[in-house]
Amino acid sequence: MSSFAPKNPDYRALATATFERQRAMQTLGVSIVRMEPGAVDLAMPYSPDFTQQNGFVHAGIITAGLDNACGIAAFTLMPAGSDILTVEFKTNLLAPARGERFLFRGVVLKPGRTLTVCDGKAYAVQDGVETLVATMTGTLMALQRRA
Repeated sequence: MSSFAPKNPDYRALATATFERQRAMQTLGVSIVRMEPGAVDLAMPYSPDFTQQNGFVHAGIITAGLDNACGIAAFTLMPAGSDILTVEFKTNLLAPARGERFLFRGVVLKPGRTLTVCDGKAYAVQDGVETLVATMTGTLMALQRRA
């Protein structure tokens, strides 16, 4: 449960619209499964098209999901007229990414006027069991929305 209050009462609609404008997430089949102020869960089905040479989902795909979960979580706390941009992240790959589905959970650790720090966790889901496969710490920047 998030302890943050959104600065924009329309945060849910705006965060969803921002997510839906991301063609990369559409291509990967990623969807929002939970959203609250400062926290977002995304889900992605397994596809062999996303694997590397050993059959695991590629680290770049996992990182993209984590980056997006952190970004949308940060965006939920930004004021109206804001846009979001990642400025830094660090990812730790903890286990091979193999499963029938993947979850990406982003949580705001420290919101700021310009910079927000988030924590992300990626899970592979197989037969209902979640296995932590990667973590991320990310810094995201609020910027004025462009036309």
